[in-house]
Amino acid sequence: MNNKIQKITTNLWFDTQAEEAAKFYTSIFSNSKLGRITRYGKERHEINGIEEGTVMTVEFDLEGQAFIALNGGPQYKFTEAISFVVNCDSQDELDYYWEKLSEGGDEKAQVCGWLKDKYGVSWQIIPRSLTEMVSDPNPIKAEKVMKAMLQMKKININMLRQAYKGQE
Repeated sequence: MNNKIQKITTNLWFDTQAEEAAKFYTSIFSNSKLGRITRYGKERHEINGIEEGTVMTVEFDLEGQAFIALNGGPQYKFTEAISFVVNCDSQDELDYYWEKLSEGGDEKAQVCGWLKDKYGVSWQIIPRSLTEMVSDPNPIKAEKVMKAMLQMKKININMLRQAYKGQE
C-alpha cells in the first residue's frame, strides 16, 4: 500500500470488527490488499473503555480504491443510504460477488441487485451493461428492463437482455 494519503478515502465505522471486515473484503476482491493497522493507546482506553492495544484502524484497498475500517464502538450502524456498486461483466462474475458478499448477510429484504453483507454494509451487484439499457433513448426498451429488474433480487443478465430486446 502506498504511504501517500489519497485525497478522498471511504471510512467505514465498525463496532469492533474493523480488522475482520477488512480481511473479509480483501479475500473477495482479487485486486486488493491490506495496509497499515493502528492501535488505540492509553488516551482512548481511558476515554471510552476501549482496551489499550485494540485495533483502531485498518487501511485496505479494493480494486484501486482506498478504505479505512475504524473500530469506533456500537453507536453508529450502516444503512442503505450508502452502498457500494460492483459492476460485473458476466453472470459468473455477478454470481461470485453476490455469493461471497451475501454470505452471512441479508439478501432477502433487498431487490434490484442490492444486498447487505454480514457487517450491515450495502452492496449493489449489477451488470456493467445495466446503465446503458435503462438509459436507452427508446423509453419502451428502458422501461421493460426496469420492470424486469424490479422483479429480481439477484440480477439475471440474460433476463435483462431478453427484456431489452422485447422478449419477455
